[in-house]
Amino acid sequence: MNETMVCAVGNVATQPVYRELAAGPSARFRLAVTARYWDREKNVWTDGHTNFFTVWANRQLATNAAASLGVGDPVIVQGRLKVRTDVREGQSWTSADIDAVAIGHDLARGTSAFRRGNAKGETAVAGSPQQPEPVWETPAGESADDTADTESQQQPEVAAVT
Repeated sequence: MNETMVCAVGNVATQPVYRELAAGPSARFRLAVTARYWDREKNVWTDGHTNFFTVWANRQLATNAAASLGVGDPVIVQGRLKVRTDVREGQSWTSADIDAVAIGHDLARGTSAFRRGNAKGETAVAGSPQQPEPVWETPAGESADDTADTESQQQPEVAAVT
């Protein structure tokens, strides 16, 4: 109940690693979050310190993240912050992990095409849509009015459900 929830905006730093475990699918990747600030003296935006987080995703989120994310993609990650300190070989180190609840592309920095997974919970494979794409172009030699008339004649009748 008293967990530290964070929202981190950054770039995918490593290719997601996907694993099928006994408890279900799991994926992890590194997230680079760089602070930016306005340098008044130079009159430009300047990059500050970069923090790196290991993002962990489980179950369907892991499957979708592995299929959707690539190195350099701008993303927004929401989840539970877990900070761990350990001593290995006499040296102390600290890691900051995010147990992700939601991951998405940052649409302020680009576009994305969403594909809903099928009923079995599987992610649609890129390049093979579940339904054929309709033809949007008007064939050469036909006007838009001719195409609209033809399309209205080809529409199937829909029976009313009562």
